[in-house]
Amino acid sequence: MKKQIIIVFLFTITTIFAQEKKEAFKGGEWLKYRMSYSGFLRAGTAVLELKEENLKNKEVIHATGKGWTSGMISWFFKVNDTYESYFTPDDVKPYLFKRDIDEGGFKKKRNVTFNYDNNTAYVQDFIKQKDSIISVNSPQDMISTFYFLRNHNTRNMKKGEEINVDMFFDDKSYPFKLRFLGYETLKTKFGKVKTQKFRPLVQAGRVFKAQESVTVWITADDNKIPIKMKASLAVGSLRAELEAYKGLANPFEIIVD
Repeated sequence: MKKQIIIVFLFTITTIFAQEKKEAFKGGEWLKYRMSYSGFLRAGTAVLELKEENLKNKEVIHATGKGWTSGMISWFFKVNDTYESYFTPDDVKPYLFKRDIDEGGFKKKRNVTFNYDNNTAYVQDFIKQKDSIISVNSPQDMISTFYFLRNHNTRNMKKGEEINVDMFFDDKSYPFKLRFLGYETLKTKFGKVKTQKFRPLVQAGRVFKAQESVTVWITADDNKIPIKMKASLAVGSLRAELEAYKGLANPFEIIVD
């Protein structure tokens, strides 16, 4: 009888902890963002979409991020970018990353295949028609980094704490940090939303010119979706705000007055 009680107790505790750990995303998630310049001028649209697929007999999440300019901005500077990442659902290990961009005539088309047996990244540059193999260690690509951070437990983070990631970009790994700035309630088109505020910290002078020019607000619910982003530019600012969503893994929590 005592053994049965212990087994029931252990099963109950295990179930409770299993329920507390919820996945932040799943296949079928779709997020659409409105991009604006200096807060009022429509600059473009960005869409992030997840699909469950099979890559070389491995179950993966296929993430696609697309961004394009619209309106007056596209008259002067036209952008049409597509990023894709194939990563494991649980621990977000990227296997394949694709980048196909056209930004005002500046084009790049590259595939990066990660090999975890020998810790390398095989980079195929289709514009320069050049292939290379680069040593890496526990890398994340530009898209998988986003989902890796969403999978991180941020609920008990204290103001000033940081999350560290190595992000592979083009042909190098860059140290990437996300600093927690605290909680903030935002007024959105969906209603009032409790958010966690973060600031990405990157190496200035390489890919990014300013180290602390971007601020991101994510929902403080189990989805942890970015609901607002603001980047300070040399002239003006660029803002992204969640415009539509579907297929979330968890309920979207709205504050009811």
